[in-house]
This record gives sequence, C-alpha cells and structure tokens, in this order.
Amino acid sequence: MRSVAEPIALAPAHRASSLAAPALVSMRGVRKSYGDRLIVDSIDLDVAAGEKVALIGPSGSGKTTILRLAIGLVKPDAGTIRIAGDYLWHEEGPGGLRPAGERHARKVRRSIGIVFQQFNLFPHMTALENVREPLVHVLGLPRKESDARATELLCDVGLKDHLSKRPAQLSGGQQQRVAIARSLALQPKVMLFDEVTSALDPELVGEVLRVVRKLAQASDMSMLIVTHEIGFAADIADRVLMFDAGRIVEEGTPRQVLKNPSNPRTQQFLRAVLER
Repeated sequence: MRSVAEPIALAPAHRASSLAAPALVSMRGVRKSYGDRLIVDSIDLDVAAGEKVALIGPSGSGKTTILRLAIGLVKPDAGTIRIAGDYLWHEEGPGGLRPAGERHARKVRRSIGIVFQQFNLFPHMTALENVREPLVHVLGLPRKESDARATELLCDVGLKDHLSKRPAQLSGGQQQRVAIARSLALQPKVMLFDEVTSALDPELVGEVLRVVRKLAQASDMSMLIVTHEIGFAADIADRVLMFDAGRIVEEGTPRQVLKNPSNPRTQQFLRAVLER
C-alpha cells in the first residue's frame, strides 16, 4: 500500500515542455455535452511538437472525450480544435472562421492516430493484414511495399513470429500491440492512447506498457495518454493533466503533479489509486 506522500519513481530527466513551439494539438474553449450532462467544460489545451502528455483523473472526468474530440470522432458543442496548425471543424475565410464538414475534418485528422481500450482489429485478417490495410487503402502503397512496412512495424512491437495469426489466435496483449502497429502505419504526428491496458489481464499489462514506453522514448511524435497507471505516467510524461468534472484542475511536470500535488482533488485521486 502506497500513499501520496511516498515517493513515485520518476525518469531521471524529462524533456522541458516546449509550449513556445507551435502546438500540434490546440483546443480553445472546447465544450461537449451529452444531453444534460456536461462532459468537457471550456477546455484550453496545447500539446507541443514531441511532447508527451498524460491525462489522469477519475472515470467520467472527460479524459477519453478529449481524445475523441482531438481525433474528430465527436464534434465539440463550442470552441475550436486545431491539429498541426489546421482547424478540425472550421475553415479560415475572408470573413474569419466558418464551419467545415466531415470531408475537411477527415483530411485534417490524418495527422493523428489513436489506440483504443478495445483492440478493434478485423477478426478475419491476420496481424500482417490488419496493419497493411491503412497502408494500402489510405496511403495507396503497392502490396509489396505495404507488406514490408507492416512487417517492420510488427517486428518493432515484438510480433515478428505472429504475422500470420488472426486476432483470435493472439493474447490480449499481442492484439493491442497489433493495434499500436496499425496506428503507427500512417506515420501520425500525434498519437493518442486511451487506457490501452484497461482491457488486459494484469499479467499482460507490462508487455503493452513496455511498447508504449519504448515508443515514447524513441519517437519525436507528440502523445496524449489517458492512463490510470501512475508509475507509467511518471516515467514517460513531460506534463501531467489532472481532470475532474470536465475541467483541468491541476497540471505540471510529473514531479509536481504526482509527487507534490497541490489540488485537494488530485491528492484524493492519487491516494485512492496508489492505495489499491
């Protein structure tokens, strides 16, 4: 049993958040409700190039909705979202911003990838075919080139001996690693991870976290990572955002937020998580 006062292992050095650089993800005044329930409450958020940002907080606090908003799976009720400098749901014109449709959003969100809690693999396809699909149908690569690239990606996530297996023949951890490889296939500038270990048996969590950790350390992609794995967040994040009731109630470096939280809600949340 650990308390908030006890030390959390932190990486020796975290990159400084470079928010002076152009943000790859930028939200201004973003709100989202479902019926009478306000899920995201006037959020302002920037993620800089290469920055790794962990989102923590209780279930229902708006973290996953932030990811779904960022990739355009849901539209905000108010506010603007920009990905790699382009507005997601707006276009700039002579008279200022005007609403844009799904076709425009589809083009903008090609810069961003996501890995969900559930693996969402095609069950009738092999691991290789699952990763090859976006290379062929989105990038238009020829079969030989797409096969080579898909093989390389699957080897990178430790699945070189499982290329011809279908999802039902793979463990949950292996399926999630196929999903990660598939998301990497389009070479996104920003990767979103939504509780990627929550659907896994406890003994499989480590293998997926190792892949994400390696990716975070070796890649210059920006990342937004929703997680309840506090030690993992401390290890890889440049910045941690604590969400509660649709708002960011505390943010800072992992050392500031996870080791010395100033907000009582953050303290309460970490105490509950770390004492499990």
